[in-house]
Amino acid sequence: MIEYPLLKKNATIGVTAPSSGVEPELHDMFKQACTRMREKGYQVECGKTVWTQIKAKSASAEKRAAEFNKMIQDENIDMIIPPWGGELLMEILSKLDFTSIPAKWILGYSDTSVLLLSITLKTGIATAHGTNLVDLRGDYSDKTTAMWENVLSAEDGDSIIQYSSEKFQKEWDHENPSPHVFHLTEETVWKTVSDEDVLVKGRLLGGCIDVIRHLIGTPYGNVRDFQKNTISGEPILWYFENCDMPTTDLKRTLIQMKLAGWFDNCTGIMFGRSSANYSVEGYHVQDVYRELESELNVPIIYDVDCGHVPPQMTFVNGAYAKVKVDNGNGRVEQWLLS
Repeated sequence: MIEYPLLKKNATIGVTAPSSGVEPELHDMFKQACTRMREKGYQVECGKTVWTQIKAKSASAEKRAAEFNKMIQDENIDMIIPPWGGELLMEILSKLDFTSIPAKWILGYSDTSVLLLSITLKTGIATAHGTNLVDLRGDYSDKTTAMWENVLSAEDGDSIIQYSSEKFQKEWDHENPSPHVFHLTEETVWKTVSDEDVLVKGRLLGGCIDVIRHLIGTPYGNVRDFQKNTISGEPILWYFENCDMPTTDLKRTLIQMKLAGWFDNCTGIMFGRSSANYSVEGYHVQDVYRELESELNVPIIYDVDCGHVPPQMTFVNGAYAKVKVDNGNGRVEQWLLS
């Protein structure tokens, strides 16, 4: 069964960097995010790893794991939000104490999704794929991103509805900072391979496909065991987002996932918008999606609000979800069901 944490009012947020920390020249930007959270009534406790970054990581694997273990077990810290993702979170998995992880929300995306998915698969504790802390530094928050609080403050058994965004950000414009952080200029359209409206249901699992693929074949990526023993054989509804893989690498990854049994008893797959998905010799991402739908015989939905092209919804790993695409609009209802 799935265990759901609960975000309390005036909660204390622990900020640790299990992947990348914040370079000195970006400290002020990150401090803005901490200030905004305090203005919203949260307490914020930052670990030492947040403020350092060398050789593609915030600190050694030992230091990162020790700080995470300490924060997750600290009774005075209610939830954990890393500053952002990075590259080498995989280094710390073998050093984490999965037997002592209590039910606290962990929120983030990108490389953080390695931590999120492995915790849900190993422990049955729900985790939240959504905004990074640094993206909450604006004076305001767009409606899609802001839903993280509604989702994480829902109680066991509740359902939460999120709708697709009206517009998304095509590219960053750091020379003209927005009070919402993002520059939402392009019309959002959720698409399906079939070009028809789609309704899919299942237990949500997923993350940044570039990195969670490396859980395959390890003790931290046993989807079959999770499906059999934690969700009693219920079908899985996958969501993925591609950070920087070309289409051929994406296809190889999806084949590996299929061969590893990740798509056994799967009801559908959602793909987030991506600035990657680089075509190779005329092989486009739409070709990948069409082939995947044909091979698995399940609906493929793409360009959803998830990942590195903001804004993004908050998807709860382990929650039961019903996803509807109707004339380019998306509706996601999640039930926090054990």
